[in-house]
Amino acid sequence: MKTIDSIEKINQLSENEFIGTFGNVFEKTNWIANRAFNSKPYRNFNEFISTIIKIYENSSKEDCIKIFNAHPELAVEKKLTEDSHKEQKGANLNRCNDEEFNEFKDLNYEYKKKFGFPFIIAVKGKNKSEILINFRKRINNEIDSEFEEAKNQVKKIATFRLKEIIN
Repeated sequence: MKTIDSIEKINQLSENEFIGTFGNVFEKTNWIANRAFNSKPYRNFNEFISTIIKIYENSSKEDCIKIFNAHPELAVEKKLTEDSHKEQKGANLNRCNDEEFNEFKDLNYEYKKKFGFPFIIAVKGKNKSEILINFRKRINNEIDSEFEEAKNQVKKIATFRLKEIIN
């Protein structure tokens, strides 16, 4: 992953470079990066991060659901972006025993059937057990509260990803 150490470098990126660098901050969602590109130049990193997060926060419910659905199912998804692969591997989701794998598989199915989007959690710093506890708890939420929780989790993931790019 490319890292950037100055706001000047962000401001100098071409549109293709900018989208290539920030297009997956919100899983497979180039349009947010495109809008952030069109808001250049930025005075500092905080202004940039604030802008890209606000673009997401001000997205319509339909756009948020599209973003949610761009996220992979935990532990069972085979085609992962580089970011998701690294994050899930860090939580050892690639090393589930049969019982854990089957529970993730069943929970993923039931969750998506109930809410219409995959279970989303910022897995960075969490282990399989913590993730499963969250999954078991959140599957019982009402749709409105779970939508808000998923939206907050996407924001956490994006913030982690931004902080990995910007240093």
